[in-house]
Amino acid sequence: MKKYAIYGMGAALVDTEIQVQDDELSAMGVDRGLMTLVDEPRQATLLAQLQGHLVKASHASGGSAGNSMIAAAQFGAPTFMTCKVANDDDGAIYVRDLETAGVDHSMARDRPAGTTGKCLVLISPDAERSMNTFLGISETLSIDQLDPAALAASEYLYIEGYLVTSDSGRAAAIRARELAEAAGVKTSLSFSDPGMVEFFREGLQAIIGGQLDLVFCNRDEALCWGRTDRLDVAMERLKPVARSFVITCGAEGAITWDGERREDIPPHRVQAVDSNGAGDMFAGAFLYALGRGENYAAAGRFASLAAGRVVANFGPRLPAADYPALRAEFFGD
Repeated sequence: MKKYAIYGMGAALVDTEIQVQDDELSAMGVDRGLMTLVDEPRQATLLAQLQGHLVKASHASGGSAGNSMIAAAQFGAPTFMTCKVANDDDGAIYVRDLETAGVDHSMARDRPAGTTGKCLVLISPDAERSMNTFLGISETLSIDQLDPAALAASEYLYIEGYLVTSDSGRAAAIRARELAEAAGVKTSLSFSDPGMVEFFREGLQAIIGGQLDLVFCNRDEALCWGRTDRLDVAMERLKPVARSFVITCGAEGAITWDGERREDIPPHRVQAVDSNGAGDMFAGAFLYALGRGENYAAAGRFASLAAGRVVANFGPRLPAADYPALRAEFFGD
């Protein structure tokens, strides 16, 4: 057994969630259901326009890979996170949240001056989330933040696809994948957002290299990658870049491909209030289940259950006590 089940890397963001109506998104010029990179003044303008709205999850650590690593750790998988925060209050919040969840990292000292990244998450009445992200110091995540020893001591490398938007972040992701391949560490990637696939395809291909062990994507991302409107065609076009993959389909469940067998994973019916973090929870729970020796079918069912629970709550994560309870409910331990 290696020291870590998963070595994750991605943008470190502090989330603020606000409930909005769809007409307000239109009035503010926000793209519904997507992640949009914004500068700090634009984010401040949006917040000013939303004064008086109910904030459901203010100053909670977020970021896609971070959410996944925290979920996996809370379920019981030893994890390590590479990211970059500043020496500010939000950076301290982010590091504290990782440590509280039991996620190892290398940011205990010498955090640089600057501004920790922030994500404004706007939640529509149908639970759709629209994200406006100011990357802050996360935009300068680079090879310097990698911990090759921790990576070599991991079963899986998990790369957040959002890193493709930054030149230094993309270079770090490529280097991490190369180090993982050299050390016999399995490689995985989340496509993260349809915009990443549509506008940064060449960069994603550079991160992927020849072929990854596992890719996570949702239906829209899969179709965009396959340049098709047919999911079966998209799946065939994923296979050259991924030995295995998971396609999440929202309320319709998910599809897993383990390299030989397809499994259709049923959804868990819930009253959805906030879809923020659903894909992150799915990936973290899925990798946790693989790490304990489960097959893709069982891992998919557990991940679907976990993702269903998170969309029934506000915020990208569950209360800490819910993770061992959910594990016991599904696995009996």
